[in-house]
Amino acid sequence: MIVSGWGAATDRGKVRPVNEDALLADPPLFVVADGMGGHAAGDVASRLAIDRFVGLVDHGDLTVDEAVAAVLDANAAIVDWAYLSPDKAGMGATVAGLAVVTAGGAEHWMVFNVGDSRVYRLFEGQLRQLTVDHSEAEEMVAAGQITRAEARDYSRRNVVTRSLGTDPSPVPDSWVFPPVPGERFVVCSDGLTTELVDSDIEFLARTIQDPQAAARELVNRAVASGGRDNITVIVVDGPRSEPGDAVDEDTTPRGGYA
Repeated sequence: MIVSGWGAATDRGKVRPVNEDALLADPPLFVVADGMGGHAAGDVASRLAIDRFVGLVDHGDLTVDEAVAAVLDANAAIVDWAYLSPDKAGMGATVAGLAVVTAGGAEHWMVFNVGDSRVYRLFEGQLRQLTVDHSEAEEMVAAGQITRAEARDYSRRNVVTRSLGTDPSPVPDSWVFPPVPGERFVVCSDGLTTELVDSDIEFLARTIQDPQAAARELVNRAVASGGRDNITVIVVDGPRSEPGDAVDEDTTPRGGYA
């Protein structure tokens, strides 16, 4: 497998009474779900989302369609739960993930998200955000109404424009690309990016070699910086050597999904 190591950490932070994040870190899937709804059971929503991916861990070769189907199943599970429990109306979750999928007869990475949880890629010392936030702040940045720096302090920066728990179902963004030796990925909830700027994330992900230690330190730094939200981080290391010839199935958001 193209995964050479991984680590995960989570913390409820300094303000929230409950950790509404949930995670799955078990090859071939690394997924973070950030529950929304507070008293409307955001923790239940995130757990329902993650549960829809657990069955794929021992499933054998994972396909892009199966990973996307798990996202859609997660949405349906949250919608159904809220319907059967009126006191949970409004519950929802964001999700972001990294998966190892088989495409063109070879292992590829698949990145996907719904909402503002993120996936980053660190390669040759440089960190790049792979996912695009589904948020009001991101839409305003894209429209040129506010700058990227201003978005961090925007009063409605936590308002998401796409999330699990809606009818009709949200469309996940997804990308598929071949592995490259030496790359590292960071999958996180917005509790990390609320407290740390990308340069901080890059420094810690680049300088701490062990993925478990890197995940834990990223969470610890976010808590120390304010911990205003739940914080969850998964760090995944790619192949250490050339995995073999890989055929790139898709390097842009898939037309049927994005």
